[in-house]
Amino acid sequence: MEIADYIVSDDRRLAELVLEGDATAFEYLFNRYRDAIRRLFVQRLGGVSDADDLLQETFIKVYINLHRYSPEYTFGQWVYTIARNTFIDYVRRRQDDLPIDERFCAPASTSPNPEENVINLQQRSQIESCLERLAPRYRRLIVMRFFEEYSYEEIAAKLALPLGTVKTQIHRAREQMCRLIASGDRSAEPKKQA
Repeated sequence: MEIADYIVSDDRRLAELVLEGDATAFEYLFNRYRDAIRRLFVQRLGGVSDADDLLQETFIKVYINLHRYSPEYTFGQWVYTIARNTFIDYVRRRQDDLPIDERFCAPASTSPNPEENVINLQQRSQIESCLERLAPRYRRLIVMRFFEEYSYEEIAAKLALPLGTVKTQIHRAREQMCRLIASGDRSAEPKKQA
C-alpha cells in the first residue's frame, strides 16, 4: 500500500489492515490518536510523569484486542474507552501501593472546626464592636469599601464627594479601625467626627 492510501483510509479500514498483519496501518492509527490520548492522561494526572507509560499501555491493549473492535462504534470511542479503563486501573494500582492508613483516611476538611468557628465569631464580634465605635461617616465608608466592595470611584459617586476626599477618609477610617482592633480596649472611645 502507498503512504497516501494509509493517510486517506478511515479508521475501520486501517483496523482491518492491522488484523491482516499490516504493521504500518497500526502506526497510522496510533499517530491519529496519540496526542489526544496523551493530553487526556496529562490532564487527569495533573502532569506528564506517567502519561507516556499509560499511553503505551493503552495502545498495547488496543493492538492486542483489535480483533474485539466492533465497527458499530467509532474507533475513537473504542480507543478512549480503553484509555479510560487503563487510567482507572492505574489509579487502583496506586491506591493498592499506599499504606492502609493512607488509603482509608478521610480527606482534609476545608470547613472550620468548632474552635475555628468560635474564633471567627469572636473576630466578627470584635469587628462589629469596632465599627460601632467609629464615627458614622467612617463606618459608612468602611462598610461600603470592605463589606459591600464598592470601588473608590463608586463610593465617590454615591456620596457625591471628590475621589481624593474618599481615598483620604477611607485611609483615616482604616487607620482608626486598626487602632481599635489592636488596642482591644473597648473603653477607649475614638474621637467622634461628624
